Amino acid sequence: MAHETSKTPAPNISYETVGVKTQLEEDGLRQIGNWVNRTFGFNECRPALPLGYFANVIKLPGQLWIAFSTDGVGTKLLIAQELNRFDTVGIDCIAMNVNDIICVGARPISMVDYIAVEKLSPAMLEQVARGLHAGAKAAAINIPGGEIAQVGEMLRPTSAGNGFDLVGACIGTMPADRLIVGQDIRPGDAIVGIASSGIHSNGLTLARRILLDKAGLRLDGAAPGLSRPLGDELMEPTRIYVREAMQMIDEGLAVKAFIHITSDGLLNLNRVVAEAGFVISDPMEPQPIFSAIQKLGDVPISEMYRVFNMGTGLCVVVGRKDADRVRAIAAEHGFEAGLIGYTVADPERKVWVPRHGLIGKGKEFSQTRETPPPPPA
Repeated sequence: MAHETSKTPAPNISYETVGVKTQLEEDGLRQIGNWVNRTFGFNECRPALPLGYFANVIKLPGQLWIAFSTDGVGTKLLIAQELNRFDTVGIDCIAMNVNDIICVGARPISMVDYIAVEKLSPAMLEQVARGLHAGAKAAAINIPGGEIAQVGEMLRPTSAGNGFDLVGACIGTMPADRLIVGQDIRPGDAIVGIASSGIHSNGLTLARRILLDKAGLRLDGAAPGLSRPLGDELMEPTRIYVREAMQMIDEGLAVKAFIHITSDGLLNLNRVVAEAGFVISDPMEPQPIFSAIQKLGDVPISEMYRVFNMGTGLCVVVGRKDADRVRAIAAEHGFEAGLIGYTVADPERKVWVPRHGLIGKGKEFSQTRETPPPPPA
């Protein structure tokens, strides 16, 4: 997949210009954190991690700890509303939650859902539930309860009256001695990427604005480079990585971190606790949907890698001797995987993508001519 890296001025379309204010979100999270952090000592079951990781872990008395995560499907639901097709968004809801739970080394076991609707439609809810069932089966979890709220006054009315939101809250369990958050990463560890199924459930606001508004494409029609209708491509469910991740742990592989690649793309790598940098020397090939978004929106490659997963849904940081087995386990579950890079010592936790001349710091990718550190001998 070819990318433009010329020094022409950046276009106006970006995540910020379409209404996703990432810096304001960070500021808001800090304000919430000022108060939420003060709750950590309200009882003896204290969180094991600070706010901001994929999931948090509650230290229970004894040898069994609980991991918690919550997430929703986001503006992918607007695509579902326009298509009047809701049978796969439940899979996305499950995936966004369980994929975060495995990032602390926990085994997902259960999730509850919250569905807010503009108007109550049993037929629509049946489709949503069908997807929740499929996602729960793939993740080997149960759904012991949930909530349906009729809040039409709070949702923007749609022409079909089918506006809704879908959110989940998931728990997992883990032994007290198995917290995996990158604390054991060492220079020279391997980074194995497991392929995404496409856009997953992040960056849809930018994708919709470019593909539908700017380019004028139709969801039931074709898009450049795609072999199926645009709506089918955007609705492709988020992959669930639970079974292969748990197999890696059960086999005793030297897994140092699981990183769910969501919003912020490969910059999610720098969430790990180790002072490590990440050189993505051989990134996975992005699916054609990303090329369509970039070309039709004239989006810089730095913005593409900041907003989208760009073909990689999960990264596994693992000791080099186990990298081949990680790839084999992914293949056993039908997922493409590849050795995409290596770790280096770096207190700034930078993420390098030398193929595209990118360096990532914090929440931003930028162009660079710097050469990344070589792999340790």
